[in-house]
Amino acid sequence: MTVTVERGSRTAGEGTPSRPPRRPRSSYALFLLPGVLAFLAVVIVPFLMNTGLSFTDWQGVGTPHWTGLANYRELLDDSEFWASFRHSLFMVVAMAAIPTALGLVLATALFDYVGRHFGPRIAAILRACFYLPQVLPIAVAGIVWSWILAPDDGSLNALLKAVGLSSWRQDWLGDPDLALYTVMGVMVWVQLGFPLVVFMAGLQRVDPQLHEAAELDGAGWWCRFWHVTLPQIRPEIYVVLTWCTIAALKVFGAVYVLTKGGPGGATDVPSYFSFTTFFEKTQVGYGAAISTVLTVLVLALSLVGLKLQTRAEEGEVS
Repeated sequence: MTVTVERGSRTAGEGTPSRPPRRPRSSYALFLLPGVLAFLAVVIVPFLMNTGLSFTDWQGVGTPHWTGLANYRELLDDSEFWASFRHSLFMVVAMAAIPTALGLVLATALFDYVGRHFGPRIAAILRACFYLPQVLPIAVAGIVWSWILAPDDGSLNALLKAVGLSSWRQDWLGDPDLALYTVMGVMVWVQLGFPLVVFMAGLQRVDPQLHEAAELDGAGWWCRFWHVTLPQIRPEIYVVLTWCTIAALKVFGAVYVLTKGGPGGATDVPSYFSFTTFFEKTQVGYGAAISTVLTVLVLALSLVGLKLQTRAEEGEVS
């Protein structure tokens, strides 16, 4: 009995170690099932229902009346929709273009200068301060900014008066010529932290030997930044531009809290225009058509952004 056990143990030790039985591939699908069901219930089914309503004339009660593409034909000739879409392009500038450029500059300054001269802890604190608006609920941030920008007792006008610039005092959110630019300024403040954090993470993976080699060759800071840093963080740039552009096209909360699309539609955007058409005017089919067009546009931009990011990553690997 003893000899048999020893031989068996020696054989097991000398041979290939036994592997645990493989789990069937079908069992892994069970872990994806809750997420797939939630995605279907929260995204796919509402989108299909909304698309179906966009082909109808419905006031929210009764039976929807099928109208085919009538809502989309009306949308093409709707000056209010195209005005809101133009405002949305301004939001893309305020929430994607400007924050990306500023975030890249600030991230480089925090990483290259503040981090090296004052320590990484100071850079991390400043990074958290810039990112704080992203954490705040947009309703809270909007209410605070509406207090700051109030025409009579707002902090901004009071500050201008205190420093002798009373002539610069304005009704920042009530003037049709200023309201859109004011909301854009608020959205730059809100959106800036996201590109900053992403770019600082990207800068950490840039090979420092490339900078050292370029510096030994006599390249200045701008030359190193343009020819070394930017190509290395190109995937992050595409991610930020795609994410921020989608956020700009979907922006709703800030407009709702600050201006409600006013004054006189000066700050109306497609998402808020769809909301008012759907719930206030009870033109459910037409509002659904607006949101369907916006969703398709967001999906198209997402696919383009993912394609560009994939190409950038493949170029990095090659």
